[in-house]
Amino acid sequence: MEDTDTGGIVYYVNYLKFMERARTELLRELGFEQASLKSCGLIFVVHSATCKYLQPSYLDDELQVETVIEALSPVAISFEQRVRRIGDRQVTCFAQVKIASVNADTIKPVRLPKPLKKALESYLKK
Repeated sequence: MEDTDTGGIVYYVNYLKFMERARTELLRELGFEQASLKSCGLIFVVHSATCKYLQPSYLDDELQVETVIEALSPVAISFEQRVRRIGDRQVTCFAQVKIASVNADTIKPVRLPKPLKKALESYLKK
C-alpha cells in the first residue's frame, strides 16, 4: 500500500526504488553483494537518471524490472531499465541510470574491481 497513492497508482519515485533493487539483485546474481563491496571500500552512487513514465502501474500489479548494461567504463556503469507488468508485458516505466563507483570514505571515483567488471561485461547490451 505504501507504494501507491489513494487511487491505487504507484508513486513515480517508487520506480527508482524498484530499479535500485533490481541493480542490487543483478550484482548479487553475479556474486557481488553490496555489503562485501563496501567492506572493501567501494560503494555505488547514482550519477544521473532519466525516466519516462509510459503508463501507470496499480496496486496489486505484479511488476518485473529488466536490467541491461548499456555502457561500462573503468568507474561507471550505465544501465537501461524497464519496468513491465507481468500480466500483459506492458512497459510502464523506462529509465537510463548511470552509477559511479566511489571510495566509501572519500566518495571519490575508483576503478571497478577487475572481477566485477568482467562479470558485468556479460550484461552489456549487444
